[in-house]
Amino acid sequence: MNAPRRPGLLERVRGQPHRIGAAAYAGVLSAVSLAVPGVVGLVWHQPWLFPSLGPTVMLFFESPEQPSARPINTLVGHGVGIAAGVLCLAVFGLNGRPPAPVAGLSAGYVAAAVTSVAITTIVLTLVKLPHPPAGASTLIVSLGILSSTTEILAMAGAVVLITVIGWGMNIVLGTRPADPKQTAAPPRRDLT
Repeated sequence: MNAPRRPGLLERVRGQPHRIGAAAYAGVLSAVSLAVPGVVGLVWHQPWLFPSLGPTVMLFFESPEQPSARPINTLVGHGVGIAAGVLCLAVFGLNGRPPAPVAGLSAGYVAAAVTSVAITTIVLTLVKLPHPPAGASTLIVSLGILSSTTEILAMAGAVVLITVIGWGMNIVLGTRPADPKQTAAPPRRDLT
């Protein structure tokens, strides 16, 4: 006979008044998860800390039961987003140009950004591995903010690192991840 599963730390703190415990859990673990790639970036002088990591770790610790917070969604999502950004930079002839925030937004950057987000959305929807923060990764690349080979490799390394750290901490603390068989949110009901 199996003993009942003991609730993980997140499950226990979610029951506290005013959700202070759940907020502290998510905040502290997000900070720890982001500090590690930040330190790696400082040591290696590379951009191991970039904007789309923030919403990724927030998903890990605020709503780990969501399919978009699963490690596979994270890795595939950011991988597709980064690849789509690189592809669009090349297709629209933007490689080697100053990034949009420095040079100004041009028609080429708009086309690269719009196309890269569309590609990322289409692919992740087709493979049923949603991860909304990947939309930020593809914009970071397609707008030329991080676009050199070294920067792209640093982005990929940081995604792998925070995924291992984030899910490792959740597992150690007994947090229940999303059911691997669950690939998408349940269909929405028509309210009309």
